[in-house]
Formats: sequence, structure tokens, C-alpha cells
Amino acid sequence: MFAVLSAGIAPTLALMSFFYLKDRFYSEPLTTVFRTFMYGALLVFPLMFIQYAFAEEGIGQAPLIRSFLLTGLMEEFFKWFIFLYTVYKYTDFDSLYDGIIYGVAISLGFATVENLLYLLAHGVEYAFGRALFPVSSHALFGVIMGYYLGRAKCLTKKIKSAHLSALLIPVSLHGLYDFILETVPSWIYVLTPFMILLWAFALRKVKLANQHALKNVIVLPEKKSQIQ
Repeated sequence: MFAVLSAGIAPTLALMSFFYLKDRFYSEPLTTVFRTFMYGALLVFPLMFIQYAFAEEGIGQAPLIRSFLLTGLMEEFFKWFIFLYTVYKYTDFDSLYDGIIYGVAISLGFATVENLLYLLAHGVEYAFGRALFPVSSHALFGVIMGYYLGRAKCLTKKIKSAHLSALLIPVSLHGLYDFILETVPSWIYVLTPFMILLWAFALRKVKLANQHALKNVIVLPEKKSQIQ
């Protein structure tokens, strides 16, 4: 049990620390980040029940529908919904990069519980592969969702468009990820370059968010003392 817990939680700590430390200016309170993480963790159980019900009834079990609707849309929609109606109201959520931190936290909360349940059912020998693929992909979907919700919160232009992008882009990427996994026999040869591109895309959003924060520091020099 200890081995499963360690293997299930370790990638979460590594990924959360990586993105948290990428915040070059104003780090978010850890208590708030943890609360957001727990929102994501609690999402797993109702979603698993809904997906199980669909599977038992044989509804929507074609790979395309299961990948894009029952997995991609359902999981990313509820993360997006919870983000909008909880995280979006945080007083600490006041910069573009904050959206990324909270997006990663809610996604990793979901991924951690899902990962622990999988490892308990199938064995700790799957831990490395799941850290590289499912857990990492959830974190990266969270980066993308959080980036666009950060834009919607902190920039005044095209708010509805940013909200829509925060949902549709992660849904499309998540659905494609699952579709590759379900339909491609030698999936690792397709999913590996997919993950490399996903990392590149997400890290580009991290860079843009930090650049936006840097511009705000330059425009508001009285805040410089807070980061020195």
C-alpha cells in the first residue's frame, strides 16, 4: 500500500512543484492551491459513476464517442465548471499565471485520485508509464485551461472567447489523447510525439503568462519591491 501511495503521489508533487516554481513573481498561497487540488480530487467519484453507468448500459461505447464525449468532454467540462464557479472568485487569483497554477492544481487533483485507483487495481508496476502519460497529460490540459481562464480574468478583451478556448482546446486534446490510446495498436509511437508537442504547447503558455506578469511589473514599478 505504501508503495502504491508513493508511486501515485510522486508525479503529482513533481509536476505541481515544477509549475508552481515557474511562477517568476507572485506565488499563490499553498493553502489555496491545495483547496483547488481537492476540488479536482473530489470530481473523480461522480464522473467515474457516470462513465460506469454509460459503460454498463452500452451507451456511447464507440471509440470516437467514448474518447471525445464520455472522457474528454465530460472530464474537462467539469474541471472548467468547477474552476469558473470556485477558483474564478478567489481574491488571490489576480494574474495570468495564477490561472495556470490553479488549472494544474485542479487537474492534478483529479489525476492523482484516478492514478491511485488504477495502481491499486492493476499494480505499482504501471506507475512509471502512468506518470509519463496520463498524469502528465492532465497537468498539461490544466495549464492550457488555466492560461485561457487567466486571460479571461485578467484581460478585458474577448472574455467569452477565452472562456470557450479554455474548454474546447483541452477537450479536443484530451479526446485525441484517448482516441490514440484506444485505436492505435502501437500507441506509444504516436502518443510520445503527441506528448512532446503537448509539453511544447503548454510551456509556451507558461512563457506567455510570465511575460505578461513581467510587463505588469514594468508598468507598475511600485510592485518591484515585492519580488526583490
